[in-house]
Amino acid sequence: MAGEKAAGEKKPGEKAAGEKKPGKKKMAEKKPAEQKASQKEVGEKKKKIKKHHASRNPVLARGIGRYSRSAMYARKALYKRKYTAPETKIEKKKKEKPRATITKPVGGDKNGGSRVVKIRKMPRYYPTEDVPRKLLSHGKKPFCQHKRRLRASITPGTVLILLTGRHRGKRVIFLKQLATGLLLVTGPLVINRVPLRRAHQKFVIATSTKVDISGVKIPKHLTDAYFKKKRLRKPKHQEGEIFDTEKEKYEITEQRKSDQKAVDSQILARIKKVPQLRGYLRSTFCLSNGVYPHKLVF
Repeated sequence: MAGEKAAGEKKPGEKAAGEKKPGKKKMAEKKPAEQKASQKEVGEKKKKIKKHHASRNPVLARGIGRYSRSAMYARKALYKRKYTAPETKIEKKKKEKPRATITKPVGGDKNGGSRVVKIRKMPRYYPTEDVPRKLLSHGKKPFCQHKRRLRASITPGTVLILLTGRHRGKRVIFLKQLATGLLLVTGPLVINRVPLRRAHQKFVIATSTKVDISGVKIPKHLTDAYFKKKRLRKPKHQEGEIFDTEKEKYEITEQRKSDQKAVDSQILARIKKVPQLRGYLRSTFCLSNGVYPHKLVF
């Protein structure tokens, strides 16, 4: 009949009895060689799992291990391993030393046939006195050619506080900078007993107080040579001078005294015009409890 379907026809949802899914296979159908290969792959995946590094020396406290250094040397079996660091360039050069001698053939039956001769022979002549040799300075200039710089806070007439020497803590007046870069200062002598002397700008505190010294005439001969110390005579024990052991004492010259008066007389006239400046120069600078120098305004 037309309504009846043939026995061989399939319904759309049904599968044939003999049909199987193409992708899936039963484990029982696999060959033994394939099974071994799959087991190896699984084993390799397990091996690839990385473990976190852990020390063989458990930590008892921070920075303290359970085993000592010698015990860890044995535990790690470091005695079996020999570490050799790669040779450096300097070590290679040391090995490749230039030859110091050469063997030369020598004629004659009783001369041995050859002799070892030094390549670099020692000089036959030596100078009796060592000749001074100038060293390479690589463009460095001598001190006399250095540029002299002065701090911006230090100008002629600035009141400075000395930090070193026998007059440390005293306030002085800056006059001018000398050729060596040192500062020429004065007390004046009548106020705080500081004479005309030199001071280094590193060891000085510049204050905001200033004295007008524009009209003060400073003698031209007040240079570094003027302040240079003179060597005093030391007694020498010679024949007839056994008891002459007195050392020569330093005495202030009349030139120094006259120069001091000439400069101070001009400055004192200007100090009198400013009220309380004389007492300020006479007072010494010092720090007391709770006073911090980096918080002070000078």
